[in-house]
Amino acid sequence: MRKYSELETERLFLRPTAIDDAEFFFELLNTPKWIQYIGERHITDMESAKKYIQEKVLPKPDKVGVNFTVRLKENGAKIGSCGLYRREGLDYMDIGFAFLPGFEQQGYAYESARRVLEMGFSDFGIDRVCAITTEDNFRSQRLLTKLGMEYEKIIRIPNDDVDLMLYNLDAADWNM
Repeated sequence: MRKYSELETERLFLRPTAIDDAEFFFELLNTPKWIQYIGERHITDMESAKKYIQEKVLPKPDKVGVNFTVRLKENGAKIGSCGLYRREGLDYMDIGFAFLPGFEQQGYAYESARRVLEMGFSDFGIDRVCAITTEDNFRSQRLLTKLGMEYEKIIRIPNDDVDLMLYNLDAADWNM
């Protein structure tokens, strides 16, 4: 996989996540929806936030994937996270996204996810991207469908006892 750099959309900058995003990730990973839909990560202080970024988020395209901190163009505020990830139990890169509560339902997740998919398909030559979400996360399901992804089946990933809905999108079906 090639090196990646900052991405841009009409309203957003997507910057590769860095250690200096620890304060933002501390806030994001402790939001009620992150804990409900993604899971408790036990990020209790800045040190644990930095460790999480170092181990799970920093650019390691061949091992972990790529993650971007999403910022508003108008003022540089950090509002979310979006990226492509390699997850145990999944055959393809997985697109994921999360936003602070005050920035949900404003199209930012769609805008950033479209740009990340474009990067994956066009710049990195990925053939297929998948996504997983819980059965009760209806907003995520709607967004995945809007992105052109199709529901495939219910799965469980290793070391997790939650049923997850698996969605897929082939590069050939991608409509930029």
